[in-house]
Amino acid sequence: MTRSRSMTKDRRAVPYVILGVLFALIFTIPLLWSILRAFQPHEVILGTPSFPEMFDLTWKNFSFFLSSDGTMLRPVLNSIIVSLSTAALTALVATVAGYGFSKFRFRGSRLAFSLILLSMMVPFQAILTPLYLLMNSVGLTDSLIGLILFYTNFALPFGIFLMKNTFDTVPQALEDSAVIDGAGTVRMLVNVLRPMIVPGIASAALYAFLTSWTEFLGALTFLTTEKYFTLPIALLNIQVGTYGEVDFGQLVAGSVIAMIPCVILYVCLQRFYVQGLASGAVKG
Repeated sequence: MTRSRSMTKDRRAVPYVILGVLFALIFTIPLLWSILRAFQPHEVILGTPSFPEMFDLTWKNFSFFLSSDGTMLRPVLNSIIVSLSTAALTALVATVAGYGFSKFRFRGSRLAFSLILLSMMVPFQAILTPLYLLMNSVGLTDSLIGLILFYTNFALPFGIFLMKNTFDTVPQALEDSAVIDGAGTVRMLVNVLRPMIVPGIASAALYAFLTSWTEFLGALTFLTTEKYFTLPIALLNIQVGTYGEVDFGQLVAGSVIAMIPCVILYVCLQRFYVQGLASGAVKG
């Protein structure tokens, strides 16, 4: 009878396995197709489809981005600097703010937190013009620092919301014991609470990184000097020829390069990311 029940469960699981494989193929095939195209010359991509030529692969498209003249290497480095800085700054500020909103009660705390949540509903495109005028008046346009602050500003509401919910899951008895042992606020965060809030920090940092890594409109608005261009803007400028013909080989290769850090970070932080979002869902 036990064997019969096991076989019944296996049969019931077959449709779900097939459905899962189909969904995996839907998301995987376009990714594999893009990677294959990234290794093909421009002429093969635009030419008549031919099976032998499909595997006429070359590193020429990627060497364009890693060439010593720095034409495309600089935008890649700029994107890395901006995205990593945004992720680190967002994680730091969101952790401190989330701890304050979760563990301290002060006048207007609920109103302040509600306004932070309300700001998540306002797209930055709606306030792009006054924001540009404000940043230009303080000299933060055409600067990587200004772009980092811009991205951090719009990643913080979600980060603060996530970190507050993460701190809400920490047992109060644990903090009381640390206070009795003489732990201050900084020591409390670094030594006592850190192991329990790492999933939330990783989730906030990953969200900020992914948001800033592929963002285009803000970078196009606030950056005007070519040496400060990020990868999305540089990909827009990949044009050759008198009539502005787009080199699709280089364009697809740039898109694949843009995917690599996102995939690596998500795979490495997936466990923390799921835990962080789960804790936010329980308490939120």
